[in-house]
Amino acid sequence: MIQVQGLSKKYARHVAVNNISFSVEKGDIVGFLGPNGAGKTTTMRILTCFMPPTEGTATVAGFDVFEESFEVKKHIGYLPEAPPLYPEMTVSDYLNFVARLKNVPSNEIKSRTQQVMERCAVADEAGRLISKLSKGYRQRVGLAQAIIHNPDVLILDEPTSGLDPKQINETRELIKSLAGEHTIILSTHILPEVEAVCEKVIIINKGKLVATDSVENLKNRGGVAGAIQVQVDTAGDADGFSVHQRLEQVSGVSKVVDRPSPADRFIFEVESLQGRNTRADVARAIVHAGWNLLELKSTSLTLEEVFLELTGSHSQPEPVEAPAEGAVQ
Repeated sequence: MIQVQGLSKKYARHVAVNNISFSVEKGDIVGFLGPNGAGKTTTMRILTCFMPPTEGTATVAGFDVFEESFEVKKHIGYLPEAPPLYPEMTVSDYLNFVARLKNVPSNEIKSRTQQVMERCAVADEAGRLISKLSKGYRQRVGLAQAIIHNPDVLILDEPTSGLDPKQINETRELIKSLAGEHTIILSTHILPEVEAVCEKVIIINKGKLVATDSVENLKNRGGVAGAIQVQVDTAGDADGFSVHQRLEQVSGVSKVVDRPSPADRFIFEVESLQGRNTRADVARAIVHAGWNLLELKSTSLTLEEVFLELTGSHSQPEPVEAPAEGAVQ
């Protein structure tokens, strides 16, 4: 659905995007991540035909963003971080206006407007001026305008910005419900949001692609396959050394590593031999020894830890890349 090959964007001495390549399959929800200044906004503006690339190619729904930008825009719904709204219009009038701009058939405009208002939970505000809406409701209206023409691809930049926790959960569920029907690129700084919504992640840093993989594969990149963490309470019947030894004797265990523990319990990371699943045997060994098994869980890096590892923790503000977008694409 989206193919990016050798894409670069240069401004005088500054390279905002440097020879990145990735693909997004039909129906996927992909998290597009990077620190400030990484080139995310530049890439999204290229994909939405707000600016041309300096080098490389990008196609959306089979259309080239440079050679066939008008066709690309027909197949894309875009929600920038600041929703493109006209505050002097009512919600329904604005969505009717956007539907006409996006060539929704005239006999479908009314029904389509009502449908997206209900889907984005703004139907009760249909007659209100946009200027009178809260930031959360304006964000919902922005999402409604992005999907009103039923595009193949949605590009969402910080779609839950300004929403309260309940609205964030509702928006996440809405985005997930759009998967399959739409291909979605979601750019956000809220990494738990990516874990909750996305199947795949693309990470760029300083204009370069540093990772593209599933969320689970990225979280496991720094861990050991089959590794588990156990927390044991011996009720004073054994010390940590004895528990360590007992865990090493479990069939299939290759390594036991002590972890910092509270005074009344012991925590270990237990690694297994390739192809072995020792969870049940480890639990059984602890229980048979008469100890209390307080916790047993798989170990992996969090997405935040992976992100910091790949990009570093220091970033600079993203440079101004182009004039602000118009009110409606």
